[in-house]
Amino acid sequence: MSTIAVVPGSFDPVTLGHLDVIVRAAGLFDELHVLVVHNPGKSALIPVEQRVDFIREAVDAAGVDEVSPLENVLVTSWSEGLLVDYCTRVGAKVLVKGIRSQVDVAYETPMAIMNRSLAGVETIFLLPDPAHALVSSSLVRQVASLGGDVDPYVPRAVADYLRASRDDQAGASSASKNETR
Repeated sequence: MSTIAVVPGSFDPVTLGHLDVIVRAAGLFDELHVLVVHNPGKSALIPVEQRVDFIREAVDAAGVDEVSPLENVLVTSWSEGLLVDYCTRVGAKVLVKGIRSQVDVAYETPMAIMNRSLAGVETIFLLPDPAHALVSSSLVRQVASLGGDVDPYVPRAVADYLRASRDDQAGASSASKNETR
């Protein structure tokens, strides 16, 4: 019997902390689905398809560094109903969530209880590598938008994308100001 687990998240953007959780979870389960989910409570910076591509690239690169490649990782997206519906569809009995602090525990616990109640899906919390314990996607977005260096916190392709997005916005803002003069 193979064990299937799901690592869900908005991954907007994927961080090295996310990647750490994905790599460690891949070693615990026969099959791991990394699921980019739409969070209606958040306004996304990066389109879902691009987030999926960034995660695939990062997982492929991480597999090169590992003793065995991460061939058991599938990266996809989901926007059709409940997360446990996806779990039921693919036969996953476990959700894996990375938690950084008590705030994350307080936020994730009611959802974990509900997911178990709705579909018998258990949630496992993984603590981050201390190097990534304080890094969140929202913090990375904020630092990037203000011109800060996010290279230590995200895969290279994500850092390049965030820099280009910031430069595009700055160019658009500058052009807009020139047109109104």
